[in-house]
Amino acid sequence: TRSLTITSVDQSTFEKAQGEKVTLPCTFELSEEDEGPLDIEWVLIPADNQKKEQIIIMYSVDRVYNHYYAGLTGRMQFTNLDPRSGDGSLDILNLKAADTGTYQCKVKKAPGVQSRKIQLTVFVKPARTKCSIEGSQEIGKDVTLKCVSQEGSPLLSYDWKRVSGTQNLPATSMLNKNTGELLLKNASREYSGTYNCVASNRVGTDECSVELNVTPPINTAGIIIGAIIGTVLGLSVLGSIVFCLCKKHKEKKYEKEVHHDIREDVPPPKSRSSTARSYIGSNRSSLGSMSPSNMEGYTKTPYSQVPSEDFERAPAQTPAFAPSKVAAPNLSRMGAVPVMIPAQSKDGSIV
Repeated sequence: TRSLTITSVDQSTFEKAQGEKVTLPCTFELSEEDEGPLDIEWVLIPADNQKKEQIIIMYSVDRVYNHYYAGLTGRMQFTNLDPRSGDGSLDILNLKAADTGTYQCKVKKAPGVQSRKIQLTVFVKPARTKCSIEGSQEIGKDVTLKCVSQEGSPLLSYDWKRVSGTQNLPATSMLNKNTGELLLKNASREYSGTYNCVASNRVGTDECSVELNVTPPINTAGIIIGAIIGTVLGLSVLGSIVFCLCKKHKEKKYEKEVHHDIREDVPPPKSRSSTARSYIGSNRSSLGSMSPSNMEGYTKTPYSQVPSEDFERAPAQTPAFAPSKVAAPNLSRMGAVPVMIPAQSKDGSIV
């Protein structure tokens, strides 16, 4: 007796890239004996055998249920809006790497029951591929060109090619397709040019480029000598600046000290009274040097008052001094030489 049969048996393995869409086929035929209600279930069988199978979508009693698996919510649907037509295929949109797994389609219409498993692998295309150069780009040195993709499902494969000059890799080059390293041994000027790396896997490719410029060895001795000379000159200039600053600082300090010493040695200004006393003292000392013959005329000069501010007045306002007697000192004992000093008479004339 013929019963329910799944007819989509051509392809059981699918490989897709992340972000793409896949249709997992599940078509079937019913027989006259299949009289029960139609049920279609899609189940995800995890790679880990310790985890249970998870229903992701189901059609039962003319209704679709698709809220069982949060990881595919909003990204899956039946290909045919009416699975009763014999098409229970499943569409999964915007594929992710986490969608990789085994999917099983179960069709049941009592008494007939059939199922089919499909393996889905979601690959990530190579992306953000970067090229770099490792080693000294000098003639005679070994140079390594590196190529690495930041994204991409394994197994990634790398291939290098030259896009300038002869467009052929140097004869001494060694390529590792798994790591993306291209070793150029004993580099020469002819190795200079642009190199291109292509990273690929089963679902896509990505590429990058790098410019190689092989130059003669650098004169390290000249660089070292130049650095030493530059350092010495720099230190000399710095020493000169420090010396000038120190010298200028010392000169300013010396000027301040000298100015301070002069200010301390200057005597305070004399008052008018002290000036008057010094004037009297000087006149008295001059008296001690007079001879006896001149003392008579000098005694007639009035000198009974102490000089005061009247000395600053005009000659017309200067008052006449009253005569006073001054004892004549013994000049002979003092050993002084007689000196003629003019004296003023009563009538104001000079004697």
